[in-house]
Amino acid sequence: MASGLTRVLASHPTVTGCFLNVITISINGAARQLPDSTSVATLLNELALSGKRIALERNGEIVSRSRFGAQQLTDGDRLEIVVAVGGG
Repeated sequence: MASGLTRVLASHPTVTGCFLNVITISINGAARQLPDSTSVATLLNELALSGKRIALERNGEIVSRSRFGAQQLTDGDRLEIVVAVGGG
């Protein structure tokens, strides 16, 4: 499960020098730079996780799916993202 997310993160290079205000966050322990106006929903879309069954924790607090669009990321945020995988 984590290896799939690692591949997703690796396929989206860190953004640098393109924005006036850049923040650094941690996603499952991996540092990433983003524009400072990035929402959780925007990040999930960029990571191709939009619409997937996930659990997301920001700085130790669960973020409900209904708040993904309104939840703005800030410098130093620590995200943990778990993708639900079905199987039998």
